[in-house]
Amino acid sequence: MKLDLTGKIALVTGSNAGIGRAIAIALAANGAKVGVNCLRNVAQGEETVAAIRAAGGEAVLVQADVTNAAEIDRLVLEVEQAFGGSVDILVNNAGHLVQRLANSEMTEELYNQIMDVNLKSTVFMCKRVIPGMKAKGAGRIINMSSVAAHNGGGPGSSIYAASKAAVSAYSKGLAKELASGGITVNLVSPGFIGNTMFHATFTSDDARKATINGIPLQREGTPEDVAGAVLYLASDLAAYLTGETIEINGGMMMR
Repeated sequence: MKLDLTGKIALVTGSNAGIGRAIAIALAANGAKVGVNCLRNVAQGEETVAAIRAAGGEAVLVQADVTNAAEIDRLVLEVEQAFGGSVDILVNNAGHLVQRLANSEMTEELYNQIMDVNLKSTVFMCKRVIPGMKAKGAGRIINMSSVAAHNGGGPGSSIYAASKAAVSAYSKGLAKELASGGITVNLVSPGFIGNTMFHATFTSDDARKATINGIPLQREGTPEDVAGAVLYLASDLAAYLTGETIEINGGMMMR
């Protein structure tokens, strides 16, 4: 058993910065050829690719909207063409709270935005790579849940929490569906992870301090903490795991 991903083609959505960037860098550092994806911030995406290449890895950047099925098809096709093969490892990292809003004020537009970026993107990214994985008789799909899926999230984030709970349930069903084809489907479920735009945008400093005080390990997580779990799930070490969730929260919520 090994962590060597040499020859594997990986695609990480939303990997221009934060958790996605850490995941892309970790996969490349262990031999995978990595498709880096961004929606708008191309400069950040180029920084991720540059970091991978500077360390001797292979990466390509594709700007695409993963809430759009046609864009998903183009994204996967460009990664496949760049590396000369189908995707072996898919990490559905793209996701967003979008906006904190009470349910009494929820609009159909915001509801659709939240569900599309978290659930729809995951479903249709998986759909797109499954045929290639089935043809190889192997594949790794790692989807992104959240501690919010278990506790309902913070103020104004119940729809986000629901979308992540839906990703979890979908992933378990997909794991059953694909198991006979040698494809595993697992989840990582981050808790309070610092150095991300999520908390920079949506979490006050007081809330951050209060949250850390309630974490048994007494620190916020890092994007690299999440990347380590993803790397494990993408490797041969996790060959007998499917439909499982790794909680990455420092003990703030134990199941």
